[in-house]
Amino acid sequence: MFIPIGDTPKPQNYIPWTNYALIGINVAIFLIISLPMSMRAADPSDPNLHEYIRLIAPDLPAWVSLYDVLHQIKAYDLFVFVHGYKPGAPEITDLFFCMFLHGGALHLLGNMLFLWIFGDNVEHRLGRVGYLLTYLATGVAATLAFAVFAGDSMTPLVGASGAISGVLGLYFWLFGRNRVKVFIFLFPIFMNVILLPARWVLGFYVIIDNLLPFLVGAQSGVAYGAHLGGFFAGLAVALACGALGWRWPWKEQPQRFDRQDLAGSHLAMGELLLNQGQTTQAYQHLLAVFNHDPSDEVAARARSALAQIDVYRRKR
Repeated sequence: MFIPIGDTPKPQNYIPWTNYALIGINVAIFLIISLPMSMRAADPSDPNLHEYIRLIAPDLPAWVSLYDVLHQIKAYDLFVFVHGYKPGAPEITDLFFCMFLHGGALHLLGNMLFLWIFGDNVEHRLGRVGYLLTYLATGVAATLAFAVFAGDSMTPLVGASGAISGVLGLYFWLFGRNRVKVFIFLFPIFMNVILLPARWVLGFYVIIDNLLPFLVGAQSGVAYGAHLGGFFAGLAVALACGALGWRWPWKEQPQRFDRQDLAGSHLAMGELLLNQGQTTQAYQHLLAVFNHDPSDEVAARARSALAQIDVYRRKR
């Protein structure tokens, strides 16, 4: 079992209010709507119950009684059926609302853990409003990607994982040199916490957890297509914004540098951001110095600055 539990470096002196708000909204909806309705049996007079039964009946094993299933259906099952996104009956409101519904406590906790770890750096880079809009946009893209492969299915899609995968796609490109703190539990062989490059962790998530199961047609409750769609949507946003120099094209054009200037420019920016306490951005620039054949002096200054940033090492 591999569980990410943190990343480094983090934005200093910055509170990711938008990320906290998204986590709070997801948790609040679960506690106020999902959990209470999951404890209550479905109303037999609910007009959606007949349609729900018609949907699930063909997939029931021969030894399972429809009568028994009927008595196990909860009010939340019908709520998800109505408000989850169904490719066979698409609704604009469901496209957004389904991002804030979850199938259970573990589904919610897993999603919020990833959002907690990776969202703050991305919010710091995009800004609060830009982060919110990107989160929603990549969530919509993830749902539509799921719909492309689901055809006219009436099985509802719920969960924040598509939008969170968009955040991971942005993180993969913008903060790929960060380190992720991973708890590895392989009892009784190995149990420890180690630091891994962010792109290794996120690459494992994309390829092993999603792409391979998607290609082999693995049957599970996981929406692999949504995860992949969200991740590549986030990656596309990062690439597009990078091409524009993270500026509105009609307001200001990014300054161009030749290769001889890039190492020094990254060093100067890294040192400036480090002095301002913006370690997560400084880290990216300081590591980028070594991609552009720096002089010995520039390389030495970059290594000296990087030595001040390794948060986990300094705490040992």
